[in-house]
Amino acid sequence: MGVKTKEEYLDSIAQMKPTVYMFGQKVESVLDNPRLRAGIEATGATYEIAHLEEYKDMILTHSPLINEPVNRFTLPPLSVEDLVMRVKVNRALGNYVGTCHQRCTGLDCLSTLSIVTYNIDKRYNTNYHKNFLEFLKYMQKNDLVGNAGVTDAKGDRSKGPSQQEDKDLYLRVVEKRSEGIVVRGAKVHQTGSLSSHEIIVLPTRALRKGDEEYAVAFAIPSDAPGLIHVVGRSSLDKREIEGFDIGNLRYSKYCPTLIFNDVFVPWERVFMCGEVEFASEMVLRFSAFHRQSHGGCKAGNIDVMIGTALTLMDYNGTAGASHLKQKVIDMVHRAETLYGCCLAASYEGKREPSGTYYINTALANASKIHEGKELVECIRLMVDIVGGFVADLPSDKDLEHPEIGPLLKKYLKAVDGIPVENRIRMYRLAEKLAMESADVISDIHGGGSPEAHRITILRETDLEKKKRAAQRLAGIVE
Repeated sequence: MGVKTKEEYLDSIAQMKPTVYMFGQKVESVLDNPRLRAGIEATGATYEIAHLEEYKDMILTHSPLINEPVNRFTLPPLSVEDLVMRVKVNRALGNYVGTCHQRCTGLDCLSTLSIVTYNIDKRYNTNYHKNFLEFLKYMQKNDLVGNAGVTDAKGDRSKGPSQQEDKDLYLRVVEKRSEGIVVRGAKVHQTGSLSSHEIIVLPTRALRKGDEEYAVAFAIPSDAPGLIHVVGRSSLDKREIEGFDIGNLRYSKYCPTLIFNDVFVPWERVFMCGEVEFASEMVLRFSAFHRQSHGGCKAGNIDVMIGTALTLMDYNGTAGASHLKQKVIDMVHRAETLYGCCLAASYEGKREPSGTYYINTALANASKIHEGKELVECIRLMVDIVGGFVADLPSDKDLEHPEIGPLLKKYLKAVDGIPVENRIRMYRLAEKLAMESADVISDIHGGGSPEAHRITILRETDLEKKKRAAQRLAGIVE
């Protein structure tokens, strides 16, 4: 049975030996680093809930490829029900961890490759789909985590990949050998790369003739020789390392830049190499799947913000304030609209020639535009409801100080019967939810920029059909 326990997952990560740098120092053990461990724990939750009665029927399913039960994060959707369950699972996990669980991008890559490799093979009689299916079997049998290596450094945005002065600013093939290829470049904003067993690389944009060396898709282990993870900075990023003022005591998020320093990839792990006309399909399908994923997990994150606001209303003595209740309603309707849009994108999904089901891209992108605006508004509403201590609550170290600690606890007390320590913990959680830049920026730019979402909606909408409907009612056409 290809379903790991959380403990087995953590053991498998411990056995890997990636090259990692953070804050100018080399990290020898990712599990022993508190900041990285908090992110790995978030991914571990995808394994944990697979064995909990409340969730296991949601997250476990059957794979016809290996004829075994698998975790849904290793199964490209084979039905509308699978598309719907992607959203439901992500909302449950967003609620469970209160941040990014870091596993949806791997499934987004698997789902994309299951469609596009089939289409490339049909045109060119290549072996990419066969390579992909063998890789998918490996992922399912071992219940592995994939990370999406999509976003390139890009250099001068006014120039395409082959026009850059430094040709490595988009990841490219620098050598072809009989046994495989050698790639060089970087992928940025790589959420959860150290929580993953495999890095799955796709092109970042549409390509044209002359860009063949950049039209590449493949998978490599996250500890492959020549692959370097450089963990990025974000607000609150030393809280886990310092061990106090943490907020979310269980989970967090980190985002490395990945440097591919002449990394070798065997041919059996290559899923595209030079077919420039399929690069746009690769990135568009991935982006649509990922924007659908966001709608589920971010609705779950808003659930946590709502719970934080309601709890602090109880603790502050404002639970009866009608204007605050109205703001909670505003948060709820934003979460449900986001969730409903992604469910609609799933229910409108269609079967592709490969057998994989694909979502309605216009609805998925509409959901992502909604998220980019409204999740930030939910943060504002939460802060409005709970008050200014989100910004400047004294440190746990001060609260524990023998002289000033008792005084601080005296003045931070609110409703009788509520321990002051509990009120402080909730404010720390509100701070984490509101000010963790790795999460907040992802709400806007995750899955592509807001303008990319808008362009996709325009491209995927049948505008002529809308014009004809209006013209028929006006008597211009029959």
